[in-house]
Amino acid sequence: MFLFFPLPWVMRLMLPASETSTAALKVPNLNQWLSVQETYGSSFNIKRKSVLLLYFAWLCCVTGAAKPMWIGDPVSLPVSGRDLMLAIDLSGSMENPDFLLNGEKVDRLTVVKQVAGDFIDRREGDRIGLILFGKRAYVQTPLTFDRKTVKHMLHESEIGLAGKETAIGDGIGLAAKRLQDRPEGSRVVILLTDGANTAGEVEPIKAAELAKELGLKIYTIGVGADSMEIQSFFGSRMVNPSADLDEATLTKIASLTGGAYFRAKDTKGLEKIYEQLDVLEPAIQEAETLRPQIALYYWPLGLAIIFVLLYTLMKMIGNKPQVKGNAL
Repeated sequence: MFLFFPLPWVMRLMLPASETSTAALKVPNLNQWLSVQETYGSSFNIKRKSVLLLYFAWLCCVTGAAKPMWIGDPVSLPVSGRDLMLAIDLSGSMENPDFLLNGEKVDRLTVVKQVAGDFIDRREGDRIGLILFGKRAYVQTPLTFDRKTVKHMLHESEIGLAGKETAIGDGIGLAAKRLQDRPEGSRVVILLTDGANTAGEVEPIKAAELAKELGLKIYTIGVGADSMEIQSFFGSRMVNPSADLDEATLTKIASLTGGAYFRAKDTKGLEKIYEQLDVLEPAIQEAETLRPQIALYYWPLGLAIIFVLLYTLMKMIGNKPQVKGNAL
């Protein structure tokens, strides 16, 4: 940008000079107008000198366009080296009200939001991502240090948002894709579901084998109570709301990748599971640093505005009536 500094001078040399004529006031006696000339004759110099203000304004504009910045001292980021991807089931069965939260019956997803949200709050220094899956799997939040945003996006999720079915294999495959470029030994997936794989393009075991090849560790959590009382036309009866939970597949996924399978039958059980996950050993990585940058472009631009205002003021002074002493 600084190469543009001489541009006005170059253009002045290349462009033809403009021809201007100034009206003259003819007087019979020059002496009586000398005082007037002394008063206004300085306007010629003012007009010529005011052009310098435009050059200064130009220099300031070019300096502002160069984006000057103040680079601060390096600041270390709290990094534990763990890349944690949460894969949460949003299928239709997650709306079963077989959990208690603060003494009230709530659906499974509500408890997951509460417990997993507290878990996210405790993961200071970890990169955390969020994958939601139902009939399809998609990344709700990529890996980030912004735990507040991840927690907010989790609480914004709704049952059926990704379809009513359950694509466990696609959820694992998408998590593996997002973590494959991260350093080995630091990649962890926590998959939570309450059913069996009923949709998707990838079988859960095939996805787990792929995750194993990439060095991912998967911890699986099966949620849902063993029994729940429901009301029917013939009265109340007990049912098993977790009959569709495929514990065998979840256990195999965890064992293939060196993780573990957990069973959460109530809110306290789910809380204890996340407390156990809290003690995962983080992989050691080099600490990351950040150098804060403060933009300074507004200072030269502010000076440019001042120079333009001064130029306008001096031009007004230079445009006062002029007297030609040699006109008789």
